[in-house]
Amino acid sequence: MNGSRPGNAALLAAIKAELTGGSDVSVCVPALYLGDTRDALAGSDIRWGGQDCSAHSAGAYTGEISVVMLKEFGCTHVIVGHSERRSMHGETDELVAEKAAIALASGLVPIVCVGEMLNEHEAGDTDAVVTRQLGAVISKLGAAIEGCVVAYEPVWAIGTGKTASPEQAQTVHARLRALLCSASTVGDSVRILYGGSVKADNAAELFEQVDIDGGLIGGASLKAAEFVAICRAAAAPHE
Repeated sequence: MNGSRPGNAALLAAIKAELTGGSDVSVCVPALYLGDTRDALAGSDIRWGGQDCSAHSAGAYTGEISVVMLKEFGCTHVIVGHSERRSMHGETDELVAEKAAIALASGLVPIVCVGEMLNEHEAGDTDAVVTRQLGAVISKLGAAIEGCVVAYEPVWAIGTGKTASPEQAQTVHARLRALLCSASTVGDSVRILYGGSVKADNAAELFEQVDIDGGLIGGASLKAAEFVAICRAAAAPHE
């Protein structure tokens, strides 16, 4: 929940001027700014999306944003199951799966977020938590999971300055990859993003991991130079 119309215009203009291909980039913005974002990015290689969607296409759901509405503004992606939606709004694994399903059916790419809280991390329950969370979406979608993007966000590393080591992140990503491959013959091609305090100075090392395909960027996306540097790190060839 950041941004203003003047600030957004400056941020998007700077990003647009610097990014001319090399990596797939989508900015997911507060719904009120989707029209401005569409106008600012039209004709560029950068896509845009929503930060959440309703599990319903229309009806008496005051305050909700439907996938139909997002599509009207040219969105290509929508985040579902972000850790803040799960923790602050009580979203269940099943609701996240329903949101992913309606987004996929509408032609949007759901960015499905999974990740463990600090107490779960310290208890050694990371594997069980992410398996349960992604498993609910796989149970709902089956092989159609191949149309999603998955984002692993260790909640203990969001906005704290803490970051899972590349090796820790890769271990979780490998588990997610195995789950995706068990559901789809093209599970290897599903993109898995890392989303825990990614910055310009740690992005390259994270993106070098075999199962980390990019980042779900939080605070660093509010600074054009930082965000552009991360995108360039994602675009760089990795062995």
